[in-house]
Amino acid sequence: MLTLFPEIRTRATHHLAVDDLHRLYVEESGNPDGLPVLFIHGGPGAGSSPNDRRFFDPDRYRIVVFDQRGAGRSTPHAELTGNTTPNLIEDIEKIRSHLGIENWVLFGGSWGSTLALLYAQAYPERVLGLILRGIFLCRQEDLAWFYQAGADRIFPDYWEDFVAPIPPHERTDMMEAYYDRLTGSNELAMMSAAKAWSTWEGRCATLRPNPDVVHHFADPHRALSLARIEAHYFVHHAFMETNQILLNTHKLSTIPGVIVHGRYDIVCPLDNAFALHAAWPDAELNIIRDAGHSSQEPSIVDALIKATEDMADRLLNESDLQG
Repeated sequence: MLTLFPEIRTRATHHLAVDDLHRLYVEESGNPDGLPVLFIHGGPGAGSSPNDRRFFDPDRYRIVVFDQRGAGRSTPHAELTGNTTPNLIEDIEKIRSHLGIENWVLFGGSWGSTLALLYAQAYPERVLGLILRGIFLCRQEDLAWFYQAGADRIFPDYWEDFVAPIPPHERTDMMEAYYDRLTGSNELAMMSAAKAWSTWEGRCATLRPNPDVVHHFADPHRALSLARIEAHYFVHHAFMETNQILLNTHKLSTIPGVIVHGRYDIVCPLDNAFALHAAWPDAELNIIRDAGHSSQEPSIVDALIKATEDMADRLLNESDLQG
């Protein structure tokens, strides 16, 4: 079974101003002359981590990782102003231009898959390939499944903790109730809501209980940005049109794609990947039989490393033939 590449140091870091308020943290590692790849983190609001570089062979890839608006090391932290899906799509294009990259591979999981697909549909000529994990189409039924009714029947014990900060009379709309607290003036209520929201997601992310993943989600700095920004996006329908991704898959027809999805993914159920593949049949669909949602599950890691190696083989060989 394939595992993450050894720890990789950054080669360069950038703090890119994308408007008058937001500055994005962007890092580069690997081979400066290698195949450019952009790692797009999930959430929205989760931020990146050092392990994200390790899905790519540093001898073959020019690895670019960034923190989206309000997340990770981007500033201001957990900021909602000017934080929308169209903004993030344009941020990716600004990063590409700033780094002098003509076109690149996109690698994204969960919300990262959403953003990768939307960017590829907006700028197909800039995308060499897509490697996607834990597909999240951001349909209303996908949000309702995890935050209102569906996942609660799989994890009723975790759900009790998730609903605990919300009075019973407000539980008919959990996203709105959380959004009110996460954007209110009561900082104690905000942090309590952020921890409960993020812990719910972390607990549901793996097939087998994984305290390290839960701890990662519950870290106060990450929990605040994750919960605030996710709630902001989700109560605003992710700033997307209904079925926007599925209705625009024809724009991906020239782009090679690999989809990796855990069969027991409770955060983003498998029907997301199945629907995407039905609309984009040229993509390769890999259903991982012993995994949930997290990118850190061994079988998911194995499939993603295989995908990055296969993508490099394909694109670098094509480049050699063209040269």
